Amino acid sequence: MMPQLMTVRVKRPNRRRIRIWVPVLPVALVLSPVVVLAALAAAVACLIYRVDAVRALGTSWRIVSALPGTRIDIEHDRTAVHVAIR
Repeated sequence: MMPQLMTVRVKRPNRRRIRIWVPVLPVALVLSPVVVLAALAAAVACLIYRVDAVRALGTSWRIVSALPGTRIDIEHDRTAVHVAIR
């Protein structure tokens, strides 16, 4: 299953907290021309390095499918960024 929503929270000292909800599908549709170019570059790289392109595509899809439930927490000094993929 593809990720549906990404939540980004930023906590900064002495300032308001920022919370952003990013729907993944509309962003993916807007960035689809870039994805097509990246796919072409990946296909050329597979040919150069003699990697099976179908297997690489399958592995990439498994990685994207495993993203829901991922949490990334970054803290530096008193600033914190939390990213959750659902």
